[in-house]
Amino acid sequence: MHLVTFITTKNKREANKIVKKLIEEKLIACANIVDGVKSVFWWQGKVDQANEVLLICKTKKSCLSKLIKTVKTLHSYAVPEIIALPIVAGNKDYLKWMDDSVKKQK
Repeated sequence: MHLVTFITTKNKREANKIVKKLIEEKLIACANIVDGVKSVFWWQGKVDQANEVLLICKTKKSCLSKLIKTVKTLHSYAVPEIIALPIVAGNKDYLKWMDDSVKKQK
């Protein structure tokens, strides 16, 4: 199954570090780095907000567990956002490219 994962980071430096590692480890086919995201959220019993960088990563379900572990080792947040949504359809050529770009996980 193909997935899109969302990961927020505190800044571009952290975003680039995470993406580089995920690409090198073949845990994602590609990532979009979206700067200037304003997040509003509950944290420690109150409403908080932060300017963040959003990573939109394309991967496969078989890579998700290792992706989460890898991100958590590199991320500065105590509870980083790492969520995955299924890709229900898409350009077959692109989906094949995704298959060919990520490492087969056992």
